[in-house]
Amino acid sequence: MAKILLVEDDSDLTLALEEHLKLERHTVEVFHDGRDGEEALKSTLYDVVILDWDLPGVDGITVLQRYRERGGQTPVIMLTGKGEIAEKTQGLDSGADDYLTKPFDSRELMSRIRSLLRRPPQMASSVLTYGDLTLDPASFRITRNGVDLRLLPRDFALLEFLMRHPGEVFSIEALQSRVWHYDSDSSPAGVRMAISRIRKVIDKSENESMIENVARIGYRLRNPD
Repeated sequence: MAKILLVEDDSDLTLALEEHLKLERHTVEVFHDGRDGEEALKSTLYDVVILDWDLPGVDGITVLQRYRERGGQTPVIMLTGKGEIAEKTQGLDSGADDYLTKPFDSRELMSRIRSLLRRPPQMASSVLTYGDLTLDPASFRITRNGVDLRLLPRDFALLEFLMRHPGEVFSIEALQSRVWHYDSDSSPAGVRMAISRIRKVIDKSENESMIENVARIGYRLRNPD
């Protein structure tokens, strides 16, 4: 089972692909706009990205190029109606790992995904470090001073997001949107409760939390000691 990002503006194709991916027991996050897909790539780790070329907001090639420039290494499959060799070359040269021209058989896409998932993992470490706090998204492990800590999956995702954006301040609404993508059961109160739970787990003292309240704005990670 893999975590897959699907960025495609064709609603009928999206529904069909989402159904096939879930039948393969993958977890799927779907966006229909290039800007939203780009933000998702900034905040979340995926095993495979399926990215349409012609997207509203920001086109898929630009999303891909910016992602690779930031050091993103997740395999990317480009979907497009462009079948010419020049366009295929442009997509692959921009950092795509594979390429499918529409229309295509969903079984072929599933086969391409399985092939990418069989590749050995990248050597670069994805472990995040902030002071004496470390977070490993691959193993779902958090430690502080070498001591293992435990968080709920949603709390883990929120802490991971904050550690990927050290020093940046995010409103509750931004955290709700960028971490949980406005899931039906998420709420501003839920974000506050998650922050509270995280603090109880990672903080050494109740008097000074690693997660700082910024008055009338939101939250950020306090500078490490």
